[in-house]
Amino acid sequence: MDLFSNLSLGLETALQWENLLFCLVGVALGTAVGVLPGIGPTATIAMLLPITFTFDSPTTALIMLAGIYYGAQYGGSTTAILINLPGESSSAVTAIDGHEMAKRGRAGVALATAAIGSFVAGTIATLVLAVAAPPLAEVALSFGAAEYFALVVLGLVVSISLARGSIVKALAMIALGILLGTVGQDTYTGQPRFTFGIPELFSGVSFVALAVGVFGIAEIIRNLRDPQSRGETVSGVDRLMPGRDDFRRMRGPVGRGTVIGSLLGILPGGGHILASFASYATEKKLSKNPGEFGRGAIEGVAGPESANNAAAQTSFIPLLTLGIPSNPVMALMIGAFIIQGITPGPNVINDQPALVWGLIVSMFIGNALLVALNLPLIGIWVRMLKTPYWILFPTIVILASTGTYAVGLNAYHVLMIAVFGLLGFVLIQCGCEPAPILLGFVLGPLLEDNFRRAMLISQGDPSTFLTRPLSASLLAVALAALVFSILPAVRRKRDVVFVEDD
Repeated sequence: MDLFSNLSLGLETALQWENLLFCLVGVALGTAVGVLPGIGPTATIAMLLPITFTFDSPTTALIMLAGIYYGAQYGGSTTAILINLPGESSSAVTAIDGHEMAKRGRAGVALATAAIGSFVAGTIATLVLAVAAPPLAEVALSFGAAEYFALVVLGLVVSISLARGSIVKALAMIALGILLGTVGQDTYTGQPRFTFGIPELFSGVSFVALAVGVFGIAEIIRNLRDPQSRGETVSGVDRLMPGRDDFRRMRGPVGRGTVIGSLLGILPGGGHILASFASYATEKKLSKNPGEFGRGAIEGVAGPESANNAAAQTSFIPLLTLGIPSNPVMALMIGAFIIQGITPGPNVINDQPALVWGLIVSMFIGNALLVALNLPLIGIWVRMLKTPYWILFPTIVILASTGTYAVGLNAYHVLMIAVFGLLGFVLIQCGCEPAPILLGFVLGPLLEDNFRRAMLISQGDPSTFLTRPLSASLLAVALAALVFSILPAVRRKRDVVFVEDD
């Protein structure tokens, strides 16, 4: 009965006209910043945070800021699918198969799949947030430095499944991503690393510049070099909504993506990014036709989009129950709490029930508003494919450069776009997939920080990773995943050797 009474209180709060209005403003603004490459919800919320001080109700301010965050997860898939340029970091995985679907004239189906999967996952994950917040928060609290290190290792090993072809190349791309993540000042000593005396690199490599460069700019260079590949991008669109067979193929990935995202969203770090990568790897492993992935598999869109939206909802669990931010956006949300004179932590649920449950119920409303906003826009977005490429590619470059510059107000990041664009083009020409670079880049610093922290806690004893049950279990799963990834390649080489001997 407590749950129903709390939801009733939340519904009463969320349906107040000012909360409804700013929920709509938040999700619409979130969709816009998700579509525009490089801007993202973090920069947008940071810019709008001072404005929330003027709001009469803290609930209204938090509903709007939350709408920007999960709305950006919807919008980020649009440019990823249409022009292979992820509007949001978690949409980088969606670009792998979503853009291939667009090339085959199925852009409308891909966009509708992303919207439907996002709605279903977001709605279910919000229900998880309402029902299971306290126990899930306790699970997150059981993770120490050793467990986080093991979890990151598992994520990096699983990411091998993201790449087509050589496992060695996939491992090399992960290693490259980790190395790029180490550029900048050392967290513990403050000493610059791999900066080559360039002051602008002291703060590290910009994730936005890396993602935009290796995906968007590299794609533009490839299209300009090869007009035939450019022709594929603007092929005709057969329909705007998924068919019966598409819905049948979507069901499993959406369900699994929701579970993966709901679980990983509560963990500190890039939970929504890790969730989308993990969902893609899971679907590829479970597929009867893994060769379709990377060539326009609808499962490669439905799973990751469901996962990152579910993670966006459940990332509020540690914020609302413990006052712990699970990502930079949640850290800004804590700032919004403090601006409104509220101390984040376990007492918020008891002291401010209308605020907490009004925010939770507003997520149900916001997800419905996002579907109502995004599905009618599919036809408009698809018309982008008909734009002449001599108009489209300069527009993409301008938007990408402006968005990247706006994040850090650093002109050096725009130069990074060009450098990583050339790097991405070279890697594509060498048969390497750029997606694992992003995961290595995101998880590399977490890998290093948690390894060093665990070693400090254990006073330099590396056995701490094996003596802690949860850490040892995760490392065992990672080892098993690595073995299963390598075995098919070893078997193929063995078969070739025997054939040559015969």
